[in-house]
Amino acid sequence: MSHPSWHDTDAYNELEPMSTLVSDLAESEDVGAHFYRGLAGRRRKAAVALTIVWSSTFALHLFSWGYWVVLGLTTLMSVHLLRLLVARAKSMPDPLAEADPAKLPFVSLMVAAKNEESVIAPLVRALCQVDYPANRYELWVIDDHSTDRTPQVLDQLKAEYPQLKVLRRAAEAGGGKSGALNQACSLASGDIIGVFDADAQVPSDMLRRVLTLFQQPKIGAVQVRKAIAQAERDPNVSNLWLQGQVAEMAIDSFYQQQRIAIGGVGELRGNGMFVRREALDQCGSWNEETITDDLDLTFRLHLAGWDIDFLMHPAVVEEGVTKATSLWHQRNRWAEGGYQRYLDYWRLIIRNRLGLRKTMDLLAFFLLQYILPTATVPDLVMAIARSRAPMLAPMTSLSVIMSMVGMYAGLRRIQKQQARRSDGTRSVALAWRALRQSAWGTAYMLHWLPVMASTTARISVRPKRLKWVKTAHHGSEDLWLDVSEQLELKSKG
Repeated sequence: MSHPSWHDTDAYNELEPMSTLVSDLAESEDVGAHFYRGLAGRRRKAAVALTIVWSSTFALHLFSWGYWVVLGLTTLMSVHLLRLLVARAKSMPDPLAEADPAKLPFVSLMVAAKNEESVIAPLVRALCQVDYPANRYELWVIDDHSTDRTPQVLDQLKAEYPQLKVLRRAAEAGGGKSGALNQACSLASGDIIGVFDADAQVPSDMLRRVLTLFQQPKIGAVQVRKAIAQAERDPNVSNLWLQGQVAEMAIDSFYQQQRIAIGGVGELRGNGMFVRREALDQCGSWNEETITDDLDLTFRLHLAGWDIDFLMHPAVVEEGVTKATSLWHQRNRWAEGGYQRYLDYWRLIIRNRLGLRKTMDLLAFFLLQYILPTATVPDLVMAIARSRAPMLAPMTSLSVIMSMVGMYAGLRRIQKQQARRSDGTRSVALAWRALRQSAWGTAYMLHWLPVMASTTARISVRPKRLKWVKTAHHGSEDLWLDVSEQLELKSKG
């Protein structure tokens, strides 16, 4: 998932009045209005939320009824999670079989690229050779003022593929990835907009499999399952961070499917997301004042009455993060962007604009993903001070169990889809592999505790101000050498 930037002129008023928080309840802007982005009062809202979480956790320790409150919440969460586990996920539909090109939707594929010389060529070639009529889709690559050889690579590719269109942005262009996508959308003709990161690896049949889901009129967007490139090349990859990310992708795909199955909230993940143009226009396009455009758009689509579906197979493949420092910075961006949307749209959520099922599902995951990690710090402080067990231990245990079960189920679901494996690995061996991956993945997922706790505390003091923040992509060395040689030959000629 790539992340957009803040405008250079963005500024936070550190002395903004508390009335910005209270006024949210009185405001009635439509979520689809182009001018509304929820920026005002984010720091104050974060500070108030942090104060409420910490003081509530202290209260649970100080009053005799605190333990019963925790048990009650744990019971309610258990019921919701049990519903998720027993729900029957939607079966994977057949790919779009329409043979008449005139009856196929026109699709605009988009890639926002900044200094992506090592990965952009194989992606463009893959997207220009998908199983779909060439006159029914276009590919936009937005070169956001790259300073490496990305422009030269794109010039060469443009001569090879007529459906490729390149939009070059000036150095002073604002909005980061969101701004790039918005600028391209104003020029694109597609009824469906597909977005990929520059390091994506896309199967040729993906487009037809995604588009069949849009035949349902309420579907405003579709997210494709993501997979880790290094693990796809070598299932026994030794890097522990990559192993953890494989398990993380598996649990995400599992709970995405299960949440959608019970009428809950499907979410966008940036790379491999497809959005209906009508829905995107209704929501005011991509938000240029958030650091995670995909997570923000998720909320605005649901608040506008649209559903988000999920495609399990085939997956879009992307490079995993191999170093702890890179992982920490990436997860901090994800954490802030995910939490930020609750601060922006909380008043619409509590008004039940989502409907009861989606609201309850959203609140359950908000509690587990954001509130529980934030409350862990004061809970441990009080537990040490009073020489007693942490009050939130039941909910923390439930969260760990949920992680382990979800990872195993997700990994096994992926394995069953890939049952005809070339390596001939037997089912029992695959089950043991999934169990080992789930055990390590559960331990790996504990990194979200300090990430969430530190992020919710930090943004109450000072939110991030990002320009263009992206994970460095390296691609395949062989592919990069091939592109370099061709460029050198062209320059000599």
